Amino acid sequence: MFVSELPIVEKIARAGIVYLFLLVAFRLSGKRQVGQLTPFDLVVLLVLSNIVQNAMIGNDNSVIGGLVGATTILVMNYGLVELTFRSKRLRRLLESHPTLLIHNGRVLHDHLRAERVTMDDLRAAIRRAGMADPTHVRFAVLEDNGGISVIPFTPGDSPTS
Repeated sequence: MFVSELPIVEKIARAGIVYLFLLVAFRLSGKRQVGQLTPFDLVVLLVLSNIVQNAMIGNDNSVIGGLVGATTILVMNYGLVELTFRSKRLRRLLESHPTLLIHNGRVLHDHLRAERVTMDDLRAAIRRAGMADPTHVRFAVLEDNGGISVIPFTPGDSPTS
């Protein structure tokens, strides 16, 4: 129960490699908040976690092995958060950037396609912001955290200004 079959250094290396792989994979997969996950996304996450479990700790089912793997991931995550906080270059590399979806009432369909945002998702965000139509929106931005910010025209503004 407490005896690990693999050397601790190997467990740390395995967990680190899997963490970095998943970080890159999720960075490349696009922007979505956890609350916006579809059932398909959830299934992928659950299956993925099961697949990489053995890659991280091997056939070791010991408590120590699991704790070493979990601690490695937590320490690496803390370190990466700290590095991205301190380094603008690293932050630009690892974090996504906001994407304009509507500009002056005009939907930017190429941007929607590139970010895999449907018109239904965009309309829902517009409704949540208290508007009924994209023509009432000065800007809609897909934020780096996956949320959509909607900025309405101010009184006196029009889509042509």
